[in-house]
Amino acid sequence: WDETHFGKMGSYYINRTFFFDVHPPLGKMLIGLAGYLSGYDGTFPFQKPGDRYEQHNYMGMRGVRCYRLFCAFLGSCLVPFAYLTVLELSKSLPAALLTAFILIFDTGCITLSQYILLDPILMFFLMGAVLSMVKCNSCADRPFSALWWFWLSLTGVNLAGAMGVKFVGLFVVLLVGLNTVYDLWDLLGNLSLSLVMFGKHLLARVLCLILLPLALYVAMFAVHFTVLNKSGPGDGFFSSAFQSQLIGNNLHNVSVPE
Repeated sequence: WDETHFGKMGSYYINRTFFFDVHPPLGKMLIGLAGYLSGYDGTFPFQKPGDRYEQHNYMGMRGVRCYRLFCAFLGSCLVPFAYLTVLELSKSLPAALLTAFILIFDTGCITLSQYILLDPILMFFLMGAVLSMVKCNSCADRPFSALWWFWLSLTGVNLAGAMGVKFVGLFVVLLVGLNTVYDLWDLLGNLSLSLVMFGKHLLARVLCLILLPLALYVAMFAVHFTVLNKSGPGDGFFSSAFQSQLIGNNLHNVSVPE
């Protein structure tokens, strides 16, 4: 059912047709990009669930059976993400392997990952954020090292990705935020750590876990509004002044009073 909606939105990006949706744009932009790079021309109508794709090249967006293209690839990444996260937390190889096998044979995960949906993209960024956070915590004894900066920055990138796909990504922001507060509180209680060094720790987290995700989140919308420059089904949700900028709209290039 949802493939009808998100596949259509991917086509909108390929055709540069403006639309409105309740979710942030990153997931649909990535679906459209995957379709474009794999040769899909954005002409399939996506009128109702169950329509056959026939000669349309949809494999880049979906990925079924032996194919591992985009959504299926991101879904398959959940297995190593879960394995590495549990291994880092438990230091137990059997526990990590059990976690990986549970996901490999999970029917829901397999099903969600073989269609044009936002779910595998969202789960990729959610689990990527958790893995990055755990890896960064493991580098606590080497603060400000290249590896520490890498995992901290990657955590911020994954937070932006999770928020940019669906607002439910805010829950992983909350998780990372609580972990960060606990970490800073622990550092503040370390009497051997100067206030200047604590300030550096605080600034590093503000930079990588607040400013970087916000900048990336805003950049997603900048790309969204730049690409979608043609009139479409989303025009009516916006002001006349905005509609006058859309090619093909009745108000295009019309002088609109403030």
